[in-house]
Amino acid sequence: MTPFSRRLALLATTMIITAGGLLPAGVSPAWAADYRDRLAEDEVVYFLLPDRFDNADTANDKAGLSGDRSVTGYDPTDSGYYHGGDLKGLIRRLDYIQGLGATALWVGPVFRNKAVQGAPGQQSAGYHGYWITDFTHVDPHFGTDDDFKALVDAAHARGMKVYLDIVINHTADVIQYKECVGKPCPYRSKADYPYSRKGGPAGPAINAGFQGDEVQTEENFARLTDPAYAYTPFVPEAERHVKAPEWLNDPRYYHNRGESTFKGESSLYGDFGGLDDVMTEHPAVVRGFIDIYGAWIDRYGIDGYRIDTTRHVNPEFWQAFVPAMLDRARAKGIPHFHIFGEVADTDGRVAILARHTRVDKLPAVLDFAFRRAVVDTVAGTKGTDRLALMLDGDALYEGGEDAARQLPTFVSNHDHGRFAYFARKAFPQVGEDEILKRVILANALMFTQRGVPVVYSGDEQGFSGGEDRAGREDMFGSRVASYNAERLVGTTATTATPSFNPDHPLYKALAEMARLREAEPALRHGRSVLRYAGEKPGLFAVSRIDPATGREVLVAVNTGTQPVSAQVEVGSQWTTFTALHGSCGRAPTAPGSYAVQLAPLDYVVCASGEAS
Repeated sequence: MTPFSRRLALLATTMIITAGGLLPAGVSPAWAADYRDRLAEDEVVYFLLPDRFDNADTANDKAGLSGDRSVTGYDPTDSGYYHGGDLKGLIRRLDYIQGLGATALWVGPVFRNKAVQGAPGQQSAGYHGYWITDFTHVDPHFGTDDDFKALVDAAHARGMKVYLDIVINHTADVIQYKECVGKPCPYRSKADYPYSRKGGPAGPAINAGFQGDEVQTEENFARLTDPAYAYTPFVPEAERHVKAPEWLNDPRYYHNRGESTFKGESSLYGDFGGLDDVMTEHPAVVRGFIDIYGAWIDRYGIDGYRIDTTRHVNPEFWQAFVPAMLDRARAKGIPHFHIFGEVADTDGRVAILARHTRVDKLPAVLDFAFRRAVVDTVAGTKGTDRLALMLDGDALYEGGEDAARQLPTFVSNHDHGRFAYFARKAFPQVGEDEILKRVILANALMFTQRGVPVVYSGDEQGFSGGEDRAGREDMFGSRVASYNAERLVGTTATTATPSFNPDHPLYKALAEMARLREAEPALRHGRSVLRYAGEKPGLFAVSRIDPATGREVLVAVNTGTQPVSAQVEVGSQWTTFTALHGSCGRAPTAPGSYAVQLAPLDYVVCASGEAS
């Protein structure tokens, strides 16, 4: 019996059947002995930003810095500054997270950040973790390196994995340009400002013999000695050695071409909102980041990386970096190290996402196509054929549907807002009961369809914030007026009090979904067979086929506001079905045809039994 089979056998002994489906006799088990054996699609991931989760140690709120918020970055009343959440707070809430059914933590970047940056009047803090200066140590706002080790060890002791959010595309904004100090610098292209001339094609010759960044060899890049081809970069004296490792302080390892427009060439070579854009074509940079992030695997035994701003880095970098990380993890005894990149295409175009698995050779990307399809159909009025179109695109990923099962799926995140925000925006006149049903239905799709479900912290407590800062609410008692004025889903509480309520209807609904997914291999590993999709809101049905047993689990959802009664195709060999969630008929109406009845904005999960 495999370790995973032992887990399922253990689960079977603790389950009872109710009218609502499968429920455990106790808390969702952790199976600490074999967490390394789980595949990516076996996980339920809980994503959080440490600063906004829980504050267990107020002594680190200002990171040991003295002064006002412009120095310390700490202002718990402002959504753009540090609020005090830390790694010790995360450790003490592991019971809460595991009770939700999460088996893996995706932790926002924990590296030391530039505490505050931005022009006067436009300053904010690096509470989110994406303005890194020191890639080798934990930011003291969050605690210490030992605190991070304690977190990983505590999670592993429970059988939970830890995925770390990492950044390679850029560092904090440290490098300045003499031509535009204190103001944005427009992007300057490689054609208008070639590497071989200072200040344009007519300028003095520099970097003799450099053959361009397409020739990515040590010998070629040794000739790129002057970084002043587009602008004249310099590092202020006070920050000359602020970055670690030390090589990151050298402007030669950055593109130095000004602000990205996020289109064309500038998407790869431009500064992301003023952040220093790393020259990832340079062999020394490739080698340097392999050393940096390989060391985090060696030191802490983490289980995966979520990679920020993946699409803004050249493919050759990923083609070298990913195999190196997988090799480093295997050497550490981590056979299923999960790497997934952020390709933030809010239109949800599968071709854009899949390209990075085929060309860049990333094992997986965040499934923005899934998120877009769910928002369009459950927080919108598009037909369920929009969901079918998303599934049709699975063939485009490197590895096809097998690869699609490893894509982290989500309905909310820290950049683009929470699902509840979009539901309310689309249906401003409906009551709160309907909004709650729509949020539950969106999550049901995430837990029952292919992919790796990712719950963004606060969704299970009814948070409903919009994009960027608006959706980065505090889980511990907040002092931000806009957060505390937010109308939460499924509760009359506000974010002014701690939001760790296991009796919240969304927490309970997601926990049931997680337990069902844990108990049913077809929902994790099953092939997806589309059974029905329509041009209007209403029925969407997919069968998940267990590759080991052939067992069929039919998932049917109703995205409309009218009841649905329909016949849905199933395998003609099945003679019985069992309800895993909702009301399911005990037998097909005829061989290959199964009746489903769905209330508005509801779902059922029905599992085949005996075969004829």
